[in-house]
Amino acid sequence: MRTMFLMLTILFVLLMVTPNIFAVDYTQWNLPKGAKVRLGKGSINEIRFSPDGTRLAVGGSIGIWIYDVQTGEELNLFTGHTGPVNSVSFSPDGNTIVSGGDDKTIRLWDTNTGKPIRVLTGHTGDVTSVSFSPDGNTVVSGSMDKTIGLWDIRTGELIRTLTGDPKLVISVSFSPDGNTIVSIVSGSYNNPIQLWDTNTGKLIKTLTGHTRWVESVSFSPDGRTIVSGGDGKTIRLWDTNTGKLIKTLTGHTRWVESVSFSPDGRTIVSGGDGNTICLWDVSTGQIIRTLPEDTRRVYNVSFSPDGRTIVSGGDDNTIRLWDVSTGQLIRTLEGHTGWVESVSFSPDGRTIVSGGDDNTIRLWDAITGHLIKTLEGDMGDVASVSFSPDGRTIVSGGDDNTIRLWDATTGHLIKTLEGHGGDVSSVSFSPDGRTIVSGGDDNTIRLWDAITGHLIKTLEGDMGDVTSVSFSPDGRTIVSGSSDRTIGLWDTGTGHLIRTLMGHTGPVNGVSFFSLNARILVSGGGDWTIRLWHTSTGQLIETLKGHTGPVNSVSFSPDGNTIVSGSVDKTIRLWNLSTRQLIETLKGHTGDVSSVSFSPDGNTIVSGSWDGTILFWEFEP
Repeated sequence: MRTMFLMLTILFVLLMVTPNIFAVDYTQWNLPKGAKVRLGKGSINEIRFSPDGTRLAVGGSIGIWIYDVQTGEELNLFTGHTGPVNSVSFSPDGNTIVSGGDDKTIRLWDTNTGKPIRVLTGHTGDVTSVSFSPDGNTVVSGSMDKTIGLWDIRTGELIRTLTGDPKLVISVSFSPDGNTIVSIVSGSYNNPIQLWDTNTGKLIKTLTGHTRWVESVSFSPDGRTIVSGGDGKTIRLWDTNTGKLIKTLTGHTRWVESVSFSPDGRTIVSGGDGNTICLWDVSTGQIIRTLPEDTRRVYNVSFSPDGRTIVSGGDDNTIRLWDVSTGQLIRTLEGHTGWVESVSFSPDGRTIVSGGDDNTIRLWDAITGHLIKTLEGDMGDVASVSFSPDGRTIVSGGDDNTIRLWDATTGHLIKTLEGHGGDVSSVSFSPDGRTIVSGGDDNTIRLWDAITGHLIKTLEGDMGDVTSVSFSPDGRTIVSGSSDRTIGLWDTGTGHLIRTLMGHTGPVNGVSFFSLNARILVSGGGDWTIRLWHTSTGQLIETLKGHTGPVNSVSFSPDGNTIVSGSVDKTIRLWNLSTRQLIETLKGHTGDVSSVSFSPDGNTIVSGSWDGTILFWEFEP
């Protein structure tokens, strides 16, 4: 009895002291209604250290991720914005986070609980940048509506609006004493940096000298100097009081995306479109050290509060922590992804393949949501992915004009098929797995031998870019959607055009045959509609309306009773085939829904989005 009591006591203490010890996997944090798993963490827009240096706040396409700096573990996910989060900032005491997003709102969050405190509204454009004042009482915001806002965080009231040169505001921040605000405006080559008086809202001065765009600015810790990055290859230091150019630092080989001072003001870190992060000596203007980044573009760099660590974010959507003294990589935080363009289930329903604009193909466990492996190669954005009927092979197509075949088990590249003269937008296996059909921006459809990789035939006609291709269930017919608003039905054996279906008033983005036979097909278009067609006659059966944006993807359920559609309006909609009525609208993505598909058993819907995530949705047939 005593042993049992002791065990229960220890368990109780563990639960109280470490509440996350039995926490739910982060793939199930803050899911939208009806969703059961989220794969991927979305893209990264801004990274900020907490004032004590123990946490990272990462603003991105689906919300704000909080990380433990020492362990790299996920601590929380703040969701509430209905669009991507462009900017995040900690309050000086670290207890509050402010965020600004594409939904035109500014939001305040309790750092420890993730609970929303207040929503600040007033901007009429995307909020591009937010920052706390040094005393923590005020937030400054910049917006695509060409204004800068000052907000009282205790009341949520707008204190003042700063308006000057009417251009889009892409960055704002306070000086260390809080008396000055520095902003960057876009659309101006020679005067993009502006200084404002916080108390009066008056424009103090404009820093002139840049001859091209400026991406990033930062005050020195003493407020006397401003550093700016841009101009293709240069970094510039400015005297805050006079606005005069002090020094120009050269060494980057391409665009400078982000610059920041160290806490002691002696060093600057910079990152850009050149695969490197540079550390600079402020007094001499010389490069101290170069950190080699394994990415094409570094768009976010900053020092930790103690100056010992640098955090960087790149276009591979990976967060890296670096040791300043040695230049060595300390830790990598992974799981963030770029736009998801295409998703598909394996035939047994156990695996999902996804492709996107981060130049990778990912395999996910459909049961646990865990990443199995990442397929990488010398390829561009991946627009379409699909499993072979036996599940052993994956076919992919993308913007490098090629089609690739991959071993689904090992992840190794089997073969590369070349011949398209433009981006390959859609690929699919025939039902017997012997043939691959591809469609591309070169206005052609091509059939390939899946074993040898040889081109069998090219289907050509009076059509625009081919956006979507699919085989009929018997493999005898191919359906294609095109940017010229038409749908083509093709004879697989002869390659001849059987029939052209017309009716859409926008590009046809997605096409799919009825899952049980080839008598009916569904299409989704840029005219916001879903259309059902008789394949034998070419007659329009019904037009389904309800989406408030272009429809990107459509698919039938395995039993043929339901149609699922995904749209630019960020929703997924379910339609009853018999009644032609809308069954349900699923909301939760913060970006365009690019791809939707049913699991083989029909109980799950998977959706891919430009917010960089994949969501699993429960469905009861």
